Amino acid sequence: MDNTRTQDAFSQVLLGRPGQEMAKYLLPERAYINENQRTGNHNQLSQEKILKIMNMVKNKEVSIEGALHLAQKEGYADKDSQDLLTGSLFNYSIYKYKHYRWQKRILQIDFNTKTIFNIEKGIIKKQFPFSQVKSCEDTERRRFSIVFHGRQDYELEAVSLDDKRKIMYLLSRVMQSNSCRRPGEPCLERAAECDVVHEGVLDLQQNAFMSTEWVKYLVQLREGELTLYCIGLGAESKNACPAMNTIHLSGGNVSVSKENECGTFLVQTKGHNYLFRIPFTVQNYRTEVVSKLRNEWVSLIERYCELCKGGSLSQEESQGDTSSEADYENVTVALNEQKEEALHFGVSAAATSLNKRSNSQTKPVKGDVAPASASTPVPISKVEVPPAPPAFFQSCSLSPLAKRTKAFHWDVVPCDKIPKSIWGSCDPAKKKIDASRLCEQFQVQDVAVFSGNEPSVNQHIMLDRKIAHNFSIFLKSFRVKPSELKEKLYIIHEESGGLTDEQITTLRRYMLTPKDAEKYQSFRGCPSELHIVDQFMLEMCRIPHLGQRLDLLLAVRELPVSMGDLEPLINQKIQASKQLHSSQKFIAVLEYILAIGNHLNENAGKEKAKGFRLSSLTKLSLLRGKERTFTLLHALVEQLSLHEPDLVKFAQELTEFEAVPDASMKGLSAEVDVLKKELENVTQCRRLIKPRTTKAMPQESQFCRELKDLIQKYEGDLSQLSKRCEEMKKLYSSVLVKFGEPQDLDSQELFGWISTFISEFRKACAEVMQ
Repeated sequence: MDNTRTQDAFSQVLLGRPGQEMAKYLLPERAYINENQRTGNHNQLSQEKILKIMNMVKNKEVSIEGALHLAQKEGYADKDSQDLLTGSLFNYSIYKYKHYRWQKRILQIDFNTKTIFNIEKGIIKKQFPFSQVKSCEDTERRRFSIVFHGRQDYELEAVSLDDKRKIMYLLSRVMQSNSCRRPGEPCLERAAECDVVHEGVLDLQQNAFMSTEWVKYLVQLREGELTLYCIGLGAESKNACPAMNTIHLSGGNVSVSKENECGTFLVQTKGHNYLFRIPFTVQNYRTEVVSKLRNEWVSLIERYCELCKGGSLSQEESQGDTSSEADYENVTVALNEQKEEALHFGVSAAATSLNKRSNSQTKPVKGDVAPASASTPVPISKVEVPPAPPAFFQSCSLSPLAKRTKAFHWDVVPCDKIPKSIWGSCDPAKKKIDASRLCEQFQVQDVAVFSGNEPSVNQHIMLDRKIAHNFSIFLKSFRVKPSELKEKLYIIHEESGGLTDEQITTLRRYMLTPKDAEKYQSFRGCPSELHIVDQFMLEMCRIPHLGQRLDLLLAVRELPVSMGDLEPLINQKIQASKQLHSSQKFIAVLEYILAIGNHLNENAGKEKAKGFRLSSLTKLSLLRGKERTFTLLHALVEQLSLHEPDLVKFAQELTEFEAVPDASMKGLSAEVDVLKKELENVTQCRRLIKPRTTKAMPQESQFCRELKDLIQKYEGDLSQLSKRCEEMKKLYSSVLVKFGEPQDLDSQELFGWISTFISEFRKACAEVMQ
């Protein structure tokens, strides 16, 4: 056909409306386009991208098949950027490699708090600020690694190639925000995709068993990353997704160098070497042109590697300046003692001014530990002492004859949260306290009594050698013949003769790559002559939608177990929130703490507070009295026993806080969100594998009917679980308002403070009552 007709027909393919003249080129892509047209998921490419791909075909840089793969990848990229950037919180089910096995986790990427969370059964195991993400290593199949500054790498595996692509896209946005940030400036809010600086078609060397081949890729250089789109696969497996890889330059550990062979250059990362070659095409047929193009690529990559390396160093230096938690606490204790001594002797007006200045500037810190006290000063080495104020200046009016006490450094509730909280109607003046007993224990001594914190086979195998070796180990315990594999996939439950969960997981891990699938599809010999590994791989290649079938089986089995695990945890959080709402004794205890703290702070020259944050409950046992075994918590027990002994039993109204809660509402919400996605994937997989004709085998029909019934049951169960989850979040939100806490405070922290306080209170009661 002439050039005009070719372009018109090719445009129809790219736009998702293939004509008859291009039908012979579609191959597996026909199913992709038809499925996306039916579901409405296909994104039309822009005219600019269509012309770019058509010119690549015209210049013989890529084949028609390769162009179709590229168009499909461009559609994926557009859909990712449109769908993912509309939200700010993303939850993905992943597998983390730990202790020589893969453990299921939730990977949460939160653009609100700029933090990555590792969640297991509702418990936040780890959390990493975006600034700690150094780079990301992308590998074949579903595996990838996240490299952190100053922490061990995370080797992860996505549950699907689609999830992996989305996670890598989001991580690239995280690293772009890190690389675009100047030292001393906050992380940029924008998450938009950086512009392409340079792009072209390159050959990438890939090593197969006993052979080396060059595969064609479209390579795009952006600020902070080098993205590779495989477009040289030919007839691709129906079960595979277009190959893609991303080399992140933002980690500062990437280098580029020219090779001896004309037109080749090497990009080295922490775990991989990428050897590229400028391909000879209609335009690049002369050696000098190829050399010039090679030099251009090397120069640009080198420039961005240097830029990112500089940014990475500045981040590491800034992180290196931060003190450890233990050092910070030691300095805080020392400074608090100095303030008390200076206040007692009345010789440091400048120090008084300094304390007031640090109080107004210090904010609560978010992290793995309880927020720092609002009155906590910065370390001594960082403080510039201001000039001494005039002699008549005093922060508080205090009689020189008054007995001075140690201050209780609590976290004060902001004034704007007081009216809607319990503190708005709280009147600590109504609470009787024995002031003389408090002064006796917490009066500032002439000599400081603190010294700081206390210590606390020969046969040829077509598959890659390493993968084949690992797969052959699995096959030794896999009592299923290759010809029986497809039949096993129609049995949902293990007790009915189906595959075990471990077998399904392992088979998913060894799904064929597009390159491997192409080898097996081109095999024309007798399967029995092949190695047992190749026999299984060949059979796996012949099963339509194998990846989706395995995903479906595993999800159908895991869903009821996961919902059963989450339900009691969500119910416990609901009951805990209800108890906090209704407990009047707990509120009365808080009023006593407010009265005691204000009495101490008033006599220490500090202002009174209208309310304190619940994080302060864990600090009661840290303020020691004249007797080292006597703390402010013991003083609270004494005051309650003397004036309102019934309040000593306040914990009887908070039975859900008997043990320190592990699960977090943030984590539980993420788990429910992932369960919804998994059920949606099961429904989509069922549509995909559902027989299109009435001549389906009885076993296949029975499988689909049983699957439909299970999906309906799971939808009902998950709907109820989602309602309970929403009730949990609503109740907890009202708890935060009631106690004047910030809305982004996670329940794992708040409930942990209360649980710890109850435990320590009981110990103090036992000691006081002796």
